[in-house]
Amino acid sequence: MKKEVTENVQSISITEIKPFHDHPFTVTDNEDMAKIVESIGKVGTITPVIARPISNGGYELISGHRRLEACRKLGLKTIPVIVRNMTDDEAVIAMVDANLQREHILPSEKAFAYKMKLEAIKHQGVTSRQVVGKCESADDVSVNESGRTVQRYIRLTKLIPQLLKLVDEERIAFSVGVELSYLTEYEQEDLFEAIELEDKTPSLSQAIQMKKLSQQGKLDTEIINKIILEDKPNQKEKISFSFEEISKYFPKCSPQDIYRRLIQLAQDDYQRRQRNRNNRESR
Repeated sequence: MKKEVTENVQSISITEIKPFHDHPFTVTDNEDMAKIVESIGKVGTITPVIARPISNGGYELISGHRRLEACRKLGLKTIPVIVRNMTDDEAVIAMVDANLQREHILPSEKAFAYKMKLEAIKHQGVTSRQVVGKCESADDVSVNESGRTVQRYIRLTKLIPQLLKLVDEERIAFSVGVELSYLTEYEQEDLFEAIELEDKTPSLSQAIQMKKLSQQGKLDTEIINKIILEDKPNQKEKISFSFEEISKYFPKCSPQDIYRRLIQLAQDDYQRRQRNRNNRESR
């Protein structure tokens, strides 16, 4: 017999609502947040947030973390809430599914969200293979991604925070991050130090090479540095940006002045990295 879900809409004090435990999605003060604040300021919270009651009092937020933060910014005291009784696993699945509706999602957010959902469904007695099958359905996770892609995202949770941040910043490609996730924690720390020191990131072929060496027990700091320093002729990049985009950081400067300042900043950064390299070699 299917379990009945009890729910109702209430106006609840914002102070009674707690964020979801280990919520993998960030609430960032960006343009999207500004739009939400503006919308709620004009017409109120049209779509209620979803929360569940918790045993020691108050409510745990399932969906609507950005709406709740927007209400806080506006100084509102209460927010409309759909109160829904859910088990821990049901709450995780509902939280992930709701937040995957966002337009902009970081790879790290999706990685930990998929991992949480996978574990929750396993707890409900579903096999890993069935979970991957569910992840193939846009109706279940709101994204058009295969089970294999889901598993690759979950691999990113094996990265140390510093490397995962580089994936989020798109300095390291998703596919490269997946391969690097097979390195040990110590190897990843050595790699991040080399990336910072040389201001270079590995290509996919280099990541695969490091993964193989790691699995063979042959990857060390010296080899990591050597691989990072290799030329990547097929990965030469051209950087371009509009004058409007960068002129705000150089007020009252002509394009020529901005160019000269950027060159000077690049030279200063190069010299800083050279000093760091020399200091490291002298240890």
